[in-house]
Amino acid sequence: MGTVNTTLMQEAESIFTDLGYAVSTAGGEMRAERKWRVVQVTPMAEPDDPPASSGQLRCFVTWAERVGALERRLTRADPDYDWAIIGIRDDEEYVVSRRSS
Repeated sequence: MGTVNTTLMQEAESIFTDLGYAVSTAGGEMRAERKWRVVQVTPMAEPDDPPASSGQLRCFVTWAERVGALERRLTRADPDYDWAIIGIRDDEEYVVSRRSS
C-alpha cells in the first residue's frame, strides 16, 4: 500500500488509543472501550461483506481510497448497528465517514 508502512490494525490501535480508548485485540478484530462506549473495530483492507451483527457500535478501518466502496456495501447491507469508517491516507492521517441518521 504505497508509502504506508504500518498495518491497518496498528493504525486503528494508534487512533483509538490517542482518543483515550482502552484497546484489546482478539484475532483480526479489536475492542475499544471508553466509559460506557464499546466499539468493535474491524480492519478491512478490501471492501468485504460486513458482519451481520456485533454490538451497537462498529468501526471499520480501511485505506482512504476504499472508503467509498465500503460505505456503499454497508449502506446496501443496512446492518443493525451504528457504524463508522476510518480511511487511512498515505500520509498516515485519516478521514472518518459514518452512517447518516
